[in-house]
Amino acid sequence: MERHPWRRLLAWLIDWCCVLLWAGALAAVAVPLYRAGLITTLSPLAGNIVGAAVLVVPATFALAALESGRRGATIGKRVAGLRVETGGGSAPSFGRSLARNTLKIMVPWLIGHAAVYALSGTSGAAVPGWLWALTVAAYVLPIVWVVSLFVGSGRTPYDRIVGTYVAPKNSATVATRRTDAGVTDPSASGGAG
Repeated sequence: MERHPWRRLLAWLIDWCCVLLWAGALAAVAVPLYRAGLITTLSPLAGNIVGAAVLVVPATFALAALESGRRGATIGKRVAGLRVETGGGSAPSFGRSLARNTLKIMVPWLIGHAAVYALSGTSGAAVPGWLWALTVAAYVLPIVWVVSLFVGSGRTPYDRIVGTYVAPKNSATVATRRTDAGVTDPSASGGAG
């Protein structure tokens, strides 16, 4: 199967620019409200929950909705000429795409948020071991995702877990798609995928 790590990274960067636009819109609303005293400082737990609710969850759902749509692609993947598909060549269901984006985006992002909020609460005290582990995990997961694009088949762990592939948008290799074990994917012959 054809690998395309640089195109996937380009798509990822474009998608993150879109997410940053959403973060900027949120900041344009939140900063004036905070400065006017209408939003108070939140506890680390509450701040993490609000951050997840207004930024991480909507971004994850939006990317999942785009990938499960007719085109099977986010804005970045469309620009890069890629699409997300099941072994049968169709766009994934919303549930499968949501699981994919939860593993790809939400889990590392929430781990990172939790680490930052917990670190800000240490106030110069010794950092506990669990917090070091959380911080390391926040960096290791995205690094593993990127490295996996360049090794072996180029299929990421989150794609393997949820049964999706990223392929050129006009891929003609659906019928011969193979799993990493070298066995024909049963969903390529019309199975549930």
